Formats: sequence, structure tokens, C-alpha cells
Amino acid sequence: MFQTTRRRLALWYTAVTAVLILLFASGFYVYVRSTLIERVDDTLSHIVEVVERSLVIESTEDGLIWSVDGQPTLQVNVEASFRNNITDDDDDHIDIEWFDPEGKLRWSTFDAPLNLPLHPGKKGETVPVSEQRYGEPVILRQLTDRMQQGRQVLGYLRVSHPWFEVSRPTRRLLLDLLAWTALMISGVGTIGWLLSGLAMEPVRASYQRLKQFTADASHELRNPIAMIQTNVQAALVDEAIAPQERQQLQVVERLTRRLGRLVDDLLFLARQDSGMVQPQREPVPLDGVLTEVVEEQMIGALEKSVDLELLFEALEPEWVTVMGDRDQLARLFTNLISNAIQYTPPEGQVRIQLAQASEARSYGAWPSQSRGRAVPVVVVRVEDSGVGIPPEAVELLFERFYRIDPARARQAGADPAMGSGLGLAIAQAIVEQHRGQIQVLSPAQGGSTFVVTLPVGAL
Repeated sequence: MFQTTRRRLALWYTAVTAVLILLFASGFYVYVRSTLIERVDDTLSHIVEVVERSLVIESTEDGLIWSVDGQPTLQVNVEASFRNNITDDDDDHIDIEWFDPEGKLRWSTFDAPLNLPLHPGKKGETVPVSEQRYGEPVILRQLTDRMQQGRQVLGYLRVSHPWFEVSRPTRRLLLDLLAWTALMISGVGTIGWLLSGLAMEPVRASYQRLKQFTADASHELRNPIAMIQTNVQAALVDEAIAPQERQQLQVVERLTRRLGRLVDDLLFLARQDSGMVQPQREPVPLDGVLTEVVEEQMIGALEKSVDLELLFEALEPEWVTVMGDRDQLARLFTNLISNAIQYTPPEGQVRIQLAQASEARSYGAWPSQSRGRAVPVVVVRVEDSGVGIPPEAVELLFERFYRIDPARARQAGADPAMGSGLGLAIAQAIVEQHRGQIQVLSPAQGGSTFVVTLPVGAL
């Protein structure tokens, strides 16, 4: 229990910290990437401004050079405008293209035309190119600007910057962030595990003291209860006792017997929780155990007119033999069968079925696991035709001291005060001690079925 709680605390601590670290890393990555893109766009905008100032604009009529506010019949002298802009920006790998007003390429620093459509605008765009350049597939960051004087369009200027100057640093940054994030999460997980262990230590110590107190108190109560019961029984033997006194002594004897069972159950659970008593590991044939338990419970079933039936065919011994504690297994099935009889009305039926491992799936059970591998299992079903279990009570059925509505017990003809609410908790503890599983099925039409799955052979 404490290990599970410790794992959950460490997991939650690590998960929350990991989310914060991932948010920070993602924000940092987005910030750096957007900063690099903004830097490239600023460089492209600067190149556009420089080239725009260096354009040589001429009149198409007399060849004179016109000013910016001249007549509308103008054109750009390409050779005069771009002869000094070929190798100035080689370090930044800036490429320049000039297009006439009809969109035809007139001048370029590229070795071959890109054949990309023009998208005039002040914002940069990322464009893939179907060729190899700079040692990898070409992706360009481009900015296209329309050059015009007044209402006349002189042409289009497009400047390009290789995208790898953004992708390479961001890719390296992403790998570094992933590595550091994984390292930090691992460190946080380790620290979380240590801190959760420190946080759980006081709780563990308190719980251990509480379990020890329960075990000691239960053990100390057994002797006085046994003495009271012995004295009451001895008094009941005396025939000289008045009828009224005899009735009172019978009540005391019945209450003492119930209290003794409660103390025994508490002592068993306390020892199971503390690990004080380990079950004996020996081959136990379940068919023999079930036969003995059914014989012991037959008297109670006859008194209530309940048909108690044990069903199993001739099975191979190795298929119904488990490694475990015979006394605990007998107690397990005694609790389940006695509960079934108690909550079954008169003239009802309780059926116990023993199935081989090959039939486990057909009975709705699942394979047990031992060290990560599937092992053969044997299935025991305890089925009754009683009042059934309400759906909201199924999940709470194995909780300690939990009891179903007493009205349902009276409906089945049982005394609601007889049970302590520990029988099914003990059954679950025994099943888990034997590396098995237990589940309950209760259809809407009534009745209930407890399915116990236990691994066959050595654990």
C-alpha cells in the first residue's frame, strides 16, 4: 500500500514538473525560432531597401535618367542597377532576382531560374525548391516587393535567404532541449521518489504502530472472551438455573461467540497487513478442500432449506493443485460459501463449480501473471440464487466493515447482525496472498457469483 502511494506521489510530482519543464522548453524554442526568422526577414527587408535605392530608372523615350518624381514612361536599367550587387552578401547567402512588370525574370544571382510564382508583399514566406543547394534540399525564405513610380509598376524585386540558417540552429536547439529535458525529468523523478519516501515515513510509522496495536489488542482480547464463553457454557449446563436467567445467559453466550469471531478476524487481518505470518507453501488439492468445506457448511444449508451443490468432473490432480496454505484456502471458501448460504432465501440454491485452467476464459476469469508470464490457472465459482448485490455496492464489497443494506439480508432470511463485514475482506486478502484474483458478478435479475482465480503449481 505504501509503495503504491509513494509511486503515485513521485509520479504526480514528476508529471507536474515535467509539464512545467516542457512548457518552458517549448516557449524557449518558439522564442528562439521566431527570433531567427525575424532576423532573416529584417535582413531581407534591408536588402530590398538597399537595392531599391540603387535602382537606375530611365525614360523609355530619350534615355535620360529620371528622378523618382519624373514622368510615368520609365524603366529600370538592369545592368546599371545590379552590377554592384552580385557578391556583396555572399556570407549571408542572399540571392536577388529582378522581374519586369509582366513577371518575367530579367536578372538573377541563381544559377538557374527557380520557376516560382511571385507573391508581392511585405511579409516573408518560406518556399521549398525542388533542387539541391548548399548540400541539402533547398528551402528559401523569400521577400518580394513591387517597385513602382506613381502608378507605373517598374518591376518586382525578390530576395531569398536559405532556410537552413534557421532550420539548422533550431534543429540543434531542439535536440539539446530534448536531451536536457529528459535529463531533468529523470533527475526530478529520482528526487520525487526520495522526497515521497521521506514524506511517507511518518505515515508508515504511524500505520505500523496502529497495526501492531490492533494485533496486540486482538490477541489480548481472545483469552478473556474465551473465558467468558467457557463460564457461560458451564452455567448453562446447570439445570437449576431459572428460565429467565438461562435466556439471558444464552444471549451473553451468543454475543460472546460473535465477539470472538470478530476478534479472530481482526487478528487475522492485522497479521496479514503486517506480514507477521507468512502462509505455508505446500501442494493443496482444491477439490479436497472444497469437499471438506461443503461438508462443513451442509448443516447450515439444511437448516435453511438451501440446496448446496458441489460440481466438478474427474480432474487431473496437477490441474487443481495450487501451492499455498491449506487452512487459509479453507477459510477463503468457507467465507464465500457461508455468505452465499446466508444471503440465499429458503428453497434457494448455492452451486460451487471447479474448472480447469483451460476453461478459465469461458468463466470470465483472466490468466494470472507470474513474473511477467502467463501461467495456468484454476477457477472456483460460488454461485447463489439470493437477493443479489446492488450495482453501487459492488466496488465497496471488499472494504473492511462494509455491509450491504440490512433489509436485503432480512429479505434473504438472514440475521443482519450476525456478520461483521470482514469476511470478504479476509477472502480478498487470502486470494492476494496466493497471487490470485477475485471478482464478483451480480446480474440485474438477482443472485451473485464470486469467481476466484488461482495459479496452478509453484509460484
